[in-house]
Amino acid sequence: MEIQQCLHTTILTRDLAKAEHFYGEVLGLTPVERTPKFPGTWYQVGDYQIHLIVDPNFTAPLHHAQKWGRNPHIAFCVADINRAIATLTQHNFPFQMSASGRPALFVRDPDGNVLELSGSLPPQS
Repeated sequence: MEIQQCLHTTILTRDLAKAEHFYGEVLGLTPVERTPKFPGTWYQVGDYQIHLIVDPNFTAPLHHAQKWGRNPHIAFCVADINRAIATLTQHNFPFQMSASGRPALFVRDPDGNVLELSGSLPPQS
């Protein structure tokens, strides 16, 4: 077997409208046109996709409440971590900075799924 590429990750949501706001408006992901056979929304991230699928009974586990990065999560690269911080703050999404000191943070979507936003600090003038 030779795995050649990672194609998508499915993220479950109880409330599609709240999830669409977070992934589409807050994170700025681009939706993908699809013929719906069941409730959900797909987003394109480079050559990769995020598939939001509705599950009205879903509850995201949080095994490590003090350190969100020690929970199952998906990581995204951002161009500017400070801009990510400002956007999350503007939209009232709490986050935890990475304890490693690198420019990264962990945020939970409206359903409690953990995401990592990792990037670089802008050059100092």
